[in-house]
Amino acid sequence: MVLRKNHLTVKAANNLFGREVEQMGKKYVIGIDFGTLSGRAVLVEVDTGREIATSVMEYRHGVMDEYLPDGVTKLEPDWALQHPQDYIDVLSTTVPAVLKEAGVDPEDVIGIGVDTTACTMMPIDKDGTPLCMYDEYKSQPHAYAKLWKHHAAQDEANKLNEIARERKEDFLDFYGGKISSEWLIPKVWQILNEAPHIYEKADRFIEAADWIVMQLTGEEKRNSCTAGYKAIWHKKKGYPSKEFFKALDPRLENLVEEKLSCDIYPIGTKAGEITQKAAEITGLKPGTAVAVGNVDAHVAVPAVGITEEGKMLMIMGTSTCHMLLGTTERIVPGMCGVVEDGIIPGYLGYEAGQSCVGDHFQWFVENCVPAHYMEDAKKKGMNIHKYLREKAKKLAVGESGLIALDWWNGNRSVLVDVDLTGLIIGCTLLTKPEEIYRALIEATAYGTRMIIDTFEENGLPIKELYAAGGIAEKDEMMMQIYADVTNREIRLSASPQTPALGSAMFGAVAAGKDRGGYDSIVDAAKVMAKVKDMVYRPIPQNVKTYELLYREYKILHDYFGRGTNNVMKRLKDIKGRVVQEKV
Repeated sequence: MVLRKNHLTVKAANNLFGREVEQMGKKYVIGIDFGTLSGRAVLVEVDTGREIATSVMEYRHGVMDEYLPDGVTKLEPDWALQHPQDYIDVLSTTVPAVLKEAGVDPEDVIGIGVDTTACTMMPIDKDGTPLCMYDEYKSQPHAYAKLWKHHAAQDEANKLNEIARERKEDFLDFYGGKISSEWLIPKVWQILNEAPHIYEKADRFIEAADWIVMQLTGEEKRNSCTAGYKAIWHKKKGYPSKEFFKALDPRLENLVEEKLSCDIYPIGTKAGEITQKAAEITGLKPGTAVAVGNVDAHVAVPAVGITEEGKMLMIMGTSTCHMLLGTTERIVPGMCGVVEDGIIPGYLGYEAGQSCVGDHFQWFVENCVPAHYMEDAKKKGMNIHKYLREKAKKLAVGESGLIALDWWNGNRSVLVDVDLTGLIIGCTLLTKPEEIYRALIEATAYGTRMIIDTFEENGLPIKELYAAGGIAEKDEMMMQIYADVTNREIRLSASPQTPALGSAMFGAVAAGKDRGGYDSIVDAAKVMAKVKDMVYRPIPQNVKTYELLYREYKILHDYFGRGTNNVMKRLKDIKGRVVQEKV
């Protein structure tokens, strides 16, 4: 059940108040969100939070998961790479575009903030040039940026966790008991194991967010968010000991000092200012404040006004991140991390997530939808997702007889195991595509319910639930399913570009109050954050049926995910051997 009040859309607001853009004395900030498939910039009015202009650019290289740009070098399973040139192209395309669209003088832009997916990391030389940009390394997969969903370092992650447990390393507790293959240390170790010449050539391994900030300011300023959540760094304890890294591999003993950095800068601080070179790329003025880099999910939290504990935000896109603030440090099985000041200064920031949400549905429409569905959708002027949703809406809860596990890209939380795979149970010769599509949506809702239950069972109550991202913006059916499965009200971000808005807010904090910005992200959130005047409320009859279905999901979740039956891993091993023999 959706409750709505009248509210202006961003577009309508732009039309109604368009003349304000030309008012003298207005100050603006720019936020840039570097996502999985594209980058987007948003120009925001500092004293209202109104989004004046937006520009989106699809990455030319996209996600490289089969071949390198040469079209010849084939990638092995579980690889996912990006080309850092795409990040520069986003800067040179989207920033000038929003300035031009809004007619804003760059002199009136006081700050800029950026966020990226994480952990997305790359090897660079001493000048900051990514190794993949050299001709001699263009055909070397390990020279490119490893995207967050690069899972080919699972062997290294498994070994790291095994050694950490043997040594009784306490940092494991802060990451739910396991370090993920998606994170920085396993990815670096994979490079060392498989391409030692790339490891040796690299002067540093750096997160994409920090590298982009370096391009803007000319300075390397590593942010505390990615360091804390993705690189096993702790505000009080720092990185794990040299002895631990040596236990992993003697060649890694001095990894931090030689290839990373001990200089970590808090989010919400100023990294530097736009250089002359960056000004030529972006059209901004030299001296414009640049915020320390951040992570897409984390910047979204203050963008919906969450600056206190007990409120969870789901950032829903190709994957979903679940963010929560707390005042006490709890050990939650399967969480992605708990980092002091990791999201909002003064709070402990908790993160969990699902590796496959939008990707889940895209896989289905690309591989499993019959041609006549595609044709019918085209005749009705609908994209295939909308067409399937319209059909799926007509189904009563439980009518399909299906249930699925949402592990098409592994499980991030709470099992932290990328070797798990997808499952659908209950199919018959009468099963329709829309029934499977709905079951896949429901599976992601069950996965979110599992995360919520796990937090609450470990002493972190969740009083309110919020959602942001493309799915939350467009898919009413899915959001109602989430409300019914979780039996909670869900509020939505009012910005279609929530992470970019959050980055813009951090840009305003980097500029500071004296230059027309804010002295803290909490102050910025009071003015610039946005939530829609609508609430998805659980429908009691649906809640009752989903409770029964969720019980079945939990049985399957534990049976296939907690070691009772490792058939998914055995099948993956067989596949790997066959693929290797075929090559």
